[in-house]
Amino acid sequence: MTISQSILHEELKIFEKKFKEAVKSQAPLLDRIMRFIVNRKGKQLRPMFVLLSAKLCGQINESTYRAASLVELLHTATLVHDDVVDESLERRGFFSTYALWKTKVSVLVGDYLLAKGLLLSLDHSDFRILQLLSNAVRQMSEGELLQIEKSRFLNLSEEIYFEIIRNKTASLLASSCAAGAYSTSHDEMLTEKLARFGEKVGMAFQIKDDLFDYGGEAIGKPTGNDLKEKKLTLPIIYTLNTVDKSTRRELIYIIKNQNKNAGKIKYVMDKVVEAGGIQYAAAKMNSYRDEALTILHEFSDNDVRGALEELVRFTTDRKY
Repeated sequence: MTISQSILHEELKIFEKKFKEAVKSQAPLLDRIMRFIVNRKGKQLRPMFVLLSAKLCGQINESTYRAASLVELLHTATLVHDDVVDESLERRGFFSTYALWKTKVSVLVGDYLLAKGLLLSLDHSDFRILQLLSNAVRQMSEGELLQIEKSRFLNLSEEIYFEIIRNKTASLLASSCAAGAYSTSHDEMLTEKLARFGEKVGMAFQIKDDLFDYGGEAIGKPTGNDLKEKKLTLPIIYTLNTVDKSTRRELIYIIKNQNKNAGKIKYVMDKVVEAGGIQYAAAKMNSYRDEALTILHEFSDNDVRGALEELVRFTTDRKY
């Protein structure tokens, strides 16, 4: 058991119970799908960040549990919708909601989860927390649309890439930490500080995900899925900006027109390694991790801070 799991042992049990209550439905089909979703929940990183940020700033209360449930509802809604957008048949090693119930049901399920989250906050007048997390949903949509728009032309700059991941991934983690802090402190300065902390962790988390596409211990061999989907991530962006013009043209041509050819994708990935794209991305990831830890170390040293530090390090050291 990790430090964070042992510190939150009781709180996570309470959260689980409250989350199950939050997704219940009177409609039999919907209730069946909700049970399917609850049984396949992931690592629960975001609720843990909510609960630990709350503990760092005060005493966990009902508002904190609602914030954690809202975060998980919103996150799950976006995953269900993402699987429709990506036509993905698998999620966390199981069939996705989209694979089992197809487009129409999946879109409605995502909408239902979103509505349940909004009502959970509104019914208890958690207006500030709802504002923090609604802002994240807006940013996530903007990030996805910006990525779609830019990937058409394969002309992504580093600056645009960071804007995309700040919106797509980091915004929800930033809002999770901010909501946790606000639920126990009602202090806007603390809320802002934890939001900055969460954003840095989210940036590091996404870069780590991008690096997985180039292989890792758990994966065993490189996947190249991002390149096959014409998604430009930091290692390839750095490479395209570093290599000579003719190599750049060649790599872009492959990503645009030969992205289903495994041999060609392997060639691009080898070029990324050769150009130092992996080391560059890893250095940026560690830089964001260290910025997050610098903010965290402004708080007094205790078990909660230690648990948060462990979670931060997990985001960059994880093998999956």
